[in-house]
Amino acid sequence: MLNVPPSAFPAPGSQQRAAAGARSKVPLKPGRSLMDWIRLTKSGKDLTGLKGRLLEVTEDELSKHNKKEDCWICIRGFVYNVTPYMEYHPGGEDELMKAAGTDGTDLFDQVHRWVNYESMLKECLVGRMAVKPIAVPKEISSPVSEDKKQLNGVLPEKKVLASSAKDLSPSYDWFQTDSLITIVIYTKQKDMNEDLVIVDCQDKQLRGEIIMDDHSYLVEVDLDHAVSEDVAVNIAEKVGKVEIILKKKDNVHWKNLGQPSEGHNTFIKRTDRGLFYRKCKLVSKTEVTHDTKLFCLMLPKGTHLRVPTGQHVYLKHIIAGTEVVKPYTPVLPFLPLDFQEPPCHDGVHIYLMIKIYSHGLFTQALDHLQIGDYISVSNPEGNFKKSQVQTSEDLLLLAGGTGFTPMVKLLNFALTEVSCLRTVKLIFFNKTEDDILWRNQLEQLALKDERFEVQFILSQPSKDWVGKQGKISPSLLSEFAKRSRRDSKGLICICGPAPFTEQGIQYLKDLGYSQEEIHAFTA
Repeated sequence: MLNVPPSAFPAPGSQQRAAAGARSKVPLKPGRSLMDWIRLTKSGKDLTGLKGRLLEVTEDELSKHNKKEDCWICIRGFVYNVTPYMEYHPGGEDELMKAAGTDGTDLFDQVHRWVNYESMLKECLVGRMAVKPIAVPKEISSPVSEDKKQLNGVLPEKKVLASSAKDLSPSYDWFQTDSLITIVIYTKQKDMNEDLVIVDCQDKQLRGEIIMDDHSYLVEVDLDHAVSEDVAVNIAEKVGKVEIILKKKDNVHWKNLGQPSEGHNTFIKRTDRGLFYRKCKLVSKTEVTHDTKLFCLMLPKGTHLRVPTGQHVYLKHIIAGTEVVKPYTPVLPFLPLDFQEPPCHDGVHIYLMIKIYSHGLFTQALDHLQIGDYISVSNPEGNFKKSQVQTSEDLLLLAGGTGFTPMVKLLNFALTEVSCLRTVKLIFFNKTEDDILWRNQLEQLALKDERFEVQFILSQPSKDWVGKQGKISPSLLSEFAKRSRRDSKGLICICGPAPFTEQGIQYLKDLGYSQEEIHAFTA
């Protein structure tokens, strides 16, 4: 995924959505960087104007604060005065004003869901929304207690599943032998695979999440007894059965699996689930170009996690006492069809190619991590579907700078697993020759596989450059975005800075490509 510029808020943007609706960053004034905002929040200045008081805010009161000079926003039942943050928001004031004086939770979830707003805006907290009493729906026979109804100061909407939906909901069971505990999850979904199963088992805490399109099923238990760090996952793909196998530390008979968490045995939308992080160890850091490095992170021993092609993770790190989050798309340790088998499929390591900005708060912090240090890594997210490639004859990849990172696994998948592809082209835009990531490997790959072609295009070439030069344009795209046959089915994937992506999509549409044939990885 695109490495965002150093002035960015902890990446407040949806990772993968149509570029036409993507949020563009706006230039910030001097003294309005993320670090400047963190300093302001720690200065002791009263950012709410309430002198430390917390209010119970009614909808009527919230609606009055809807101007740039007086802007309150509600997120998940909490109300924040974001007026002082206006000039620090890379998405611009207009982006914040979309939710001014209203409940902005849905808007926030569309573009900022993974940002830790509680940490970033804690000094702007005005209070909670006043809770409206609601009637219990007739379909619910059992009374709902007040403490169950109230969540973060708001009443959650009670969703009553129809009987057909209940039948399709996953379920689980467990059994034991003298040495093993096996949790069996019946997903009731065909084509289940290991990319869709995420398991973390640390210190008796077991968390197993099954991804099912835009929903997920969760098994989360504080286990009754200790287990070893070795976790095995077996999947019966055709029937959708998942087994999580744990080794007992002591060969005792368990009376219960353990104490369930609040989210245990729930099947809900992933956007309602929230992100889960685990701490990963930095095991190597290798130079790729003059300003880009390949970081290798090792998952904890009790974790089963595979990052699907086209999806990203979030890194979370505490900087100056504030949690900062950024998105990155994992890559391979090197390109496929090289002279050795890549060890990336061992399920233990995550590789991230990250550009280090000289004044970038987050990337500088990453660069200062020592081998053996830890950083928090989230579950994968993203809406790219492999089926988009599996039904295509022509694949065109447009990458600007570190927008190359989603293309790495995509290239591997396309060239090793998709037999119907006739052509795979990568058009790689950079400033200079020194900025080209993995140039030698890409050229080797083009020699090894006749379906693959790569073109490097430079905007600031040296006098010795004999290749193409310029920026993304209709004329360049018309030259390269040609179908192998007039009626062949194609897919174009694009990733880079927001202007690059937005312009590219418009040019492609002007050339006759439909929105369905274009997938944008945006940051």
